Amino acid sequence: MPQLTEKEFDFVIIGSGLGGLACGYILASEGHSVVILEKNHQIGGHLQVYSRDKTIFDTGVHYVGSMNDGENLNKFFRYFKILDQLKLHRLDEDGFDVIRFDDGKEYDYPQGHKAFEEKMIGYFPEEAQAIKTYCAKLKEVCSKFPLYNLRTTGESYQTDQSLLQLNAFEYIASLTSNKRLQNVLAGSNQLYAGEKETTPFYVHALIVNSYLSGAYKFADGGSQIAILMSRRIRELGGEIHKHKKVVGASYHEDGNISHVELENGEVVRGKQFISNVHPAVTIDIFGPDRFLSVYRNRITTLPNTISTFLVHVSFLENSFEYLNHNIYQHHIEDVWDGIDYEEETWPQTYFICTPYLSRNTKFAESMSIMTYMKSCETEQWAHTFSTIASPGDREALYKAFKKDREEKVLNRIEQVFPGIRQKIKHVHSASPLTFRDYIGNKDGSLYGISKNSNSPARSQVNTRTRIPNLHLTGQNISMHGILGVTVSAFVTCFAFVDKNELIKKVVNA
Repeated sequence: MPQLTEKEFDFVIIGSGLGGLACGYILASEGHSVVILEKNHQIGGHLQVYSRDKTIFDTGVHYVGSMNDGENLNKFFRYFKILDQLKLHRLDEDGFDVIRFDDGKEYDYPQGHKAFEEKMIGYFPEEAQAIKTYCAKLKEVCSKFPLYNLRTTGESYQTDQSLLQLNAFEYIASLTSNKRLQNVLAGSNQLYAGEKETTPFYVHALIVNSYLSGAYKFADGGSQIAILMSRRIRELGGEIHKHKKVVGASYHEDGNISHVELENGEVVRGKQFISNVHPAVTIDIFGPDRFLSVYRNRITTLPNTISTFLVHVSFLENSFEYLNHNIYQHHIEDVWDGIDYEEETWPQTYFICTPYLSRNTKFAESMSIMTYMKSCETEQWAHTFSTIASPGDREALYKAFKKDREEKVLNRIEQVFPGIRQKIKHVHSASPLTFRDYIGNKDGSLYGISKNSNSPARSQVNTRTRIPNLHLTGQNISMHGILGVTVSAFVTCFAFVDKNELIKKVVNA
């Protein structure tokens, strides 16, 4: 294979998260020469997994929605030619998510819109009209997102300011005065780091609707998406290179990028460049002076969603039965308050799941517990850096901090599953610093730039930049999550491929 420096690619893509891989596949399948540059030891971004105690742990993708036959993500995966190879396991039909409160009461989310509506009315019979109105609103809002429905024309959210400004908390509260129902309907808001004052209802609707349309786990880990996508890209002649950190760029006289510069001294030449890293980091890489100060200031001051503290436990053999559902546990009555937690009562709210492994379907080998954590909690170690590609040794104080937080999480989990500590073999965790180092944003943000119902235009990021041949993709463009990032990749590629023909290929895949 020729050296990277000897070739000019049609497209140079920075970052091998799902957004970069999806762009790579789309463009390679249209006959373009493509190279994807990844700084880490592993491709995939949030799709990465790691192994401890001979079991696999997902770092970001714990389950996925819209996977029923004919649903949008199912069709996207068909288009990528990976659906038949994906190892999927369907979650419980009658309750794929369980919303649980401190009083021990549990509320199941069943799969399918009709089943969901009926189940909620069963829990709250006196609130039947509010529930029906809510369910109808989910569908109405989702219908206004063309690509979500695999179309390029028709009614669109972009011309509906009232939809963009509709606040999730306020809308749900307007339907009913029943506080418990309000909190059940918003009970999985950790999926989008929901904030009472700012989260738009469309974010809530798109995500909840997606999981109602087919909720599955990836058997044996979510990294299979990245592995299969990379295989398809290479089959189309595309190249993917790991340990290639982009640190700068050089320009032609007309302001177009001529090549990017790597940390190891190599350069990679291209005609077009797509950045799958956070827009603020993209500005640093390509030179702040290349962007208008108004744009630069807006992007660098936009608030990101909160980060996370992720605890992984491995179990003694055959000691804890596998859960074919997820649990959203709330130790506070208001599910929106967990994001602005008090340190003394942390964690107030968290997500629990047991990964599905095909070699042991009855018992769980591990459990993942994900809770909110502000990046300021690890600020004193922000000067350090550690990944497999660039291992660094963080000081004893940091390790003690993590150990203390692990204990607090385990104390909470013991309330949900009494006696669970006796079944645990090992415990390890990831902090905001871990996510910052591996994903490449500045604060370990879970879902990138936060959407804001108070100023929707401010938090929208265009795929085009002032640099003529630099485009953006990833979770900051349309939405986060597997589906959101996939849609974002298509939006990015519409600049180079006829969008109507491209979506036709997805629909007919």
